[in-house]
Amino acid sequence: MTTTSKPLIDIKGLTVDYILNDGFLGRNKKIIRVLNKLNLQIEAGETLGIVGESGCGKSTLGNSILRLLTPTAGEVIYKDSNIMLLGKEEHRRLRRHMQMVFQNPFSSLNPRMTILNSIAEPLKTHTKLNRNEIDEKVEHLLQEAGLGSEHKNRYPHQMSGGQLQRVAMARALALNPSFLVLDEPTSALDIPVQAQIINLLKELQNKYNLTYMFISHDLSVVKHISDRIAIMYLGEIVELGKTKRIFESPLHPYTKALLSATPVPDPAVKRDYITLEGHVPSPVNPPSGCRFHTRCPMAFEKCKTIAPSMYSFEEGHQAACHLIDR
Repeated sequence: MTTTSKPLIDIKGLTVDYILNDGFLGRNKKIIRVLNKLNLQIEAGETLGIVGESGCGKSTLGNSILRLLTPTAGEVIYKDSNIMLLGKEEHRRLRRHMQMVFQNPFSSLNPRMTILNSIAEPLKTHTKLNRNEIDEKVEHLLQEAGLGSEHKNRYPHQMSGGQLQRVAMARALALNPSFLVLDEPTSALDIPVQAQIINLLKELQNKYNLTYMFISHDLSVVKHISDRIAIMYLGEIVELGKTKRIFESPLHPYTKALLSATPVPDPAVKRDYITLEGHVPSPVNPPSGCRFHTRCPMAFEKCKTIAPSMYSFEEGHQAACHLIDR
């Protein structure tokens, strides 16, 4: 990981609200807060893993950073540019440097377009390359993604899930970006193929000095690719730190519960499972105080009324929990 004095991505107070029309003819409006004043920094060259259960706001965070949806408040600073303030043309130019790989490659690729045309599309839109130059570039990108030139004239339905995710990576790299949001890129793949894609991501990162935000619900996958991990719960980050520290010395009860459910390859190793009652609460009516207190086995009275601050420890390890302050 390459570190700099200034982060590549600096997120400040990022908030995303949705408006729910309820009641007769939708006259009653409810505000659903999906991201709650989130602060986060991503260093150049690192992989930051974002982990949490479904509904915690992981994908919303990724989409907000790339402005695929418009946040309600907050800032996303890429180098010296506040993405939230850019005009249409400025944002279009910036998008060359920030790309996304989606969870399901079958739905992210046009079934009526060949692989060649799918990868060539951003090149036609953002560059002045001629047809021959584009064809050469596409073949090079396919090679970088571990595919041969024979794949370029195929359609998505003629390829496997792992091959299509390689195509999605090739397309994301077409404009030489510096930052990629990887939204569950391995969750739809078999275990051996997951390992191949993770290895490919590492190789490409080292070769092109890429910065990744790797979104997943699977800590065992995130462990093998991330330099740091942010644990999210109901629109907030509850713990943040280096991957090794998160796995060896978790601080937040939610992190401990997630880790206890992570499979261990050695059957001789015994683990005490932490059972969380119920499901993630609805953001329509989030709990007061600590948002995790309704499921936390260690919650006490203060947790019900006062939201915990983010406490900092050594090596940038942070957690938001009243138990730490007791």
